[in-house]
Amino acid sequence: QVQLVESGGGLVQAGGSLRLSCTASLRTFSSYTMGWFRQAPGKEREFVAAKWWSGGRTLYADSVKGRFTLSRDNAIDTVYLQMNSLKPEDTAVYYCAADRWGAAPARESEYDYWGQGTQVTVSS
Repeated sequence: QVQLVESGGGLVQAGGSLRLSCTASLRTFSSYTMGWFRQAPGKEREFVAAKWWSGGRTLYADSVKGRFTLSRDNAIDTVYLQMNSLKPEDTAVYYCAADRWGAAPARESEYDYWGQGTQVTVSS
């Protein structure tokens, strides 16, 4: 069965950093678009970042551009989200997702597989 498992969430003060990891049991990991989404309390799930394929472009939401960096290690089927200069408004459950075709990386509905999420809490 395909499964995505996130880790690395936690509590951090504003201005600090966290690194999220997502390990995927995808048969052809390098061919998938891998994305990160988040859902803050009382809000809709929103796009954070995505990489179309192993050698493709990386896209970021305007709210995190310049602070977050998505990378992936195909050797261990893992995608990372390095989060720097964290703000209280970054507090959310962060989800890893995989899209087999990568037609629209920022669209939640396009993704085929989802992880269970990892909580990130940023205190002021």
